[in-house]
Amino acid sequence: MRSPSDLRAAANRYAAQLQLCHRRKPISSTTTRTVHAHMIASGFKLRGYILNRLIDIYCKSSNLSYARKLFDEIPEPDIVARTTLIAAYSASGNVKLAREMFCRTPLRMRDTVFYNAMITGFSHNNDGFAAVQLFREMMLENVRPDDYTFSSVLSGLGLIVEDEIQCQQMHSAVVKFGLGFVTSVLNSLISAYVKCASSPSALSSLPLMNDAKKLFDEMPEKDELTWTTIITGFVRNNNLEAAREFLDGADVKVGVAWNAMISGYVQHGLFRESFEMFRKMHLMGIEEDEFTYTSIISACANGGFFKLGKQLHAYILRKVAEPTRDFTLSVNNALITLYYRFGKVDEALEIFNKMSVRDIVSWNAILSGFVDARRMEEAKSFFREMPERNLLTWTIMISGLAQNGFGEDAMKLFNQMRTDGFEPCDYAFAGVITSCAVLGALEHGRQLHAQLMSLGHDSSLSAGNALITMYARCGVFEAARCVFLTMPSVDSVSWNAMIAALAQHGRGMEAIELFEQMLKEDIEPDRITFITILSACSHAGLVKEGCHYFDSMCSSYGITPGEDHYARMVDLLCRAGKFKEAKNLIESMHFEPGAPVWEALLAGCRIHGNIDLGIEAAEKLFELIPQHDGTYVLLSNMYADIGKWDNVAKVRKLMRDRGVKKEPGCSWIEVENNVHVFLVDDTRHPEGLAVYQYLKQLGMEMRKLGYVPDTKFVLQDMESEHKEYALSTHSEKLAVAFGLMKLPVGAPIRVFKNLRICGDCHNAFKFITRVVQREIVIRDGKRFHHFRDGDCSCGDYW
Repeated sequence: MRSPSDLRAAANRYAAQLQLCHRRKPISSTTTRTVHAHMIASGFKLRGYILNRLIDIYCKSSNLSYARKLFDEIPEPDIVARTTLIAAYSASGNVKLAREMFCRTPLRMRDTVFYNAMITGFSHNNDGFAAVQLFREMMLENVRPDDYTFSSVLSGLGLIVEDEIQCQQMHSAVVKFGLGFVTSVLNSLISAYVKCASSPSALSSLPLMNDAKKLFDEMPEKDELTWTTIITGFVRNNNLEAAREFLDGADVKVGVAWNAMISGYVQHGLFRESFEMFRKMHLMGIEEDEFTYTSIISACANGGFFKLGKQLHAYILRKVAEPTRDFTLSVNNALITLYYRFGKVDEALEIFNKMSVRDIVSWNAILSGFVDARRMEEAKSFFREMPERNLLTWTIMISGLAQNGFGEDAMKLFNQMRTDGFEPCDYAFAGVITSCAVLGALEHGRQLHAQLMSLGHDSSLSAGNALITMYARCGVFEAARCVFLTMPSVDSVSWNAMIAALAQHGRGMEAIELFEQMLKEDIEPDRITFITILSACSHAGLVKEGCHYFDSMCSSYGITPGEDHYARMVDLLCRAGKFKEAKNLIESMHFEPGAPVWEALLAGCRIHGNIDLGIEAAEKLFELIPQHDGTYVLLSNMYADIGKWDNVAKVRKLMRDRGVKKEPGCSWIEVENNVHVFLVDDTRHPEGLAVYQYLKQLGMEMRKLGYVPDTKFVLQDMESEHKEYALSTHSEKLAVAFGLMKLPVGAPIRVFKNLRICGDCHNAFKFITRVVQREIVIRDGKRFHHFRDGDCSCGDYW
């Protein structure tokens, strides 16, 4: 039997060995086990300090199961062992086991350190409610809190704080327990005020930030974290001026605070200020890190500074010789975004391919690059190759397909996403709703609207904007207006969508009234706003108003008109027959006019039969877009209008020689959730014969009311009776007839066409509405026509 002195010596020896194990970084579980095994082999009985030290080392070497095994062998574990396990479980993210250990500990044993461990566990695992609740229980049990208690519970409070009173109550408790001078506690208190100020429920951030500033000013000692907290707080609450004042007055130069300031400037679009901060940071010798570089690269990407971004890329490659994994990943992801934003997708892909480590952000950035560049086949292939996908991945792909003419594919992918277990977010819904707008799939769009509401996304701005466009482009204008009026909040995109809806449906004066209301509500118009309002003026023949808004772009709003704005103005003037003014406008352009401008001129010439100017516009288009079929078709039609069939033949031969194929006219209608497509002189539809018979009967009724087929719209040299038959087989007439046959009595007929509606069909539909007493809505390649009681919403100005 060993003497007490021998036991003390052994205990001291083992304690020293365990201390060495603890000091090693990282802590070695193997070495600890060797010491532990020696204790057991020598017959040394574990107890007290030695046992607690072993448990602590096993916990810190990530061997929690062995630590728990040791703990469970103790008949009556003390508070130190219990506290150690709670801290270890919390650090590993297993709050459930930590809570169980806490609850199993008798009240009489619990002390301040024990409560601190559990409160810290809740805070670090983002359960602020549990941290604050446990602090209250601690107070009820008369366990005195210390500085660590307050630092931890304030961290938890910062996760959930919504009311200034919560901060003030905790502030009072800090003072009550005499800890109002401890820097770490005051730092946490300032952080709580800052987070409360940025809470969505805060009516105003100003009083709370004033409280934070007052607390800061009264602090006896400040450290780096103090300065960082107050500076980042003002940045987070959008007071960059105050943040800059604190930064300039700081007596310590902390990189985190400078990064926060740079990030704040970038987020507010103050890119030049962020560059100046970066330059100053460099001159002062403050170390730049991955957060600095990613913010500045984002500034280059978002602010249009591609050359500067490339220079920064070269600087990083020179300066950072051995980047860490985190550094490489975040900076390369930012660089990929920079390059694809400027259309340099191949360069972005080169960076991606050289990355030794990639994450989902890397993959999504490249996918976005392909989508933005409209390289959809590559995007589809890349999407299939991705090792993992998150909700953003699906959303990027669905939106990309919808916006690039793959509406059906977008709908299928949306359904596949749900099958794969992803709950769509509002942005995913916005993407698939956009597909419905493109396809004219009204019923599908309505179903998605219902799903959107059932999932609680009905207040989403992006989804609301997509719904406005969907209903407008599906011909249900009042539904679009209802969505706009009931949205809880709107932005410039919402206003633009609604003005565009009015424009598409020929409601020019209403579009102008809405535009003026937008200005009264201090919503700044952008380039898209002016495109929509000019389109509205064009469709309604509002020349004076259109010229006023065009002139105001630069003079009142500092927006230089682009080619799309000039194209709308040329269209406006030419539709009104003002070719001299249109020609003068083109000649006054500060850049060489492109295809959209000449296309607008040619279309106007076609409407008014200005053959000479039309030929000039066509020749320009032959140079710019020789493979575009529309130029040949319009020029050929102009010659046909005046009976110059030889010239028609020459234009058609030129098309054949150049391998240009005319896009066939097609129309489609949705009936019972199925889309039925019709071509000119269609014989493939299973109910085609019945449709032709119905049209024949309808034609007889129309003639009784005075309808006479306008054969000038048959642009082929043939006999008159053949021309009348050719007119009767136009795709839009077939689709309307099918709708009248299949849709319930009284239901509106909504037909969509890829090309401009012809004059005879336009006239025929006015007569058909008188015969059948139903509304017919046609969306052609340019606009909507609402036919009702023998009239059209366009007023025959189209």
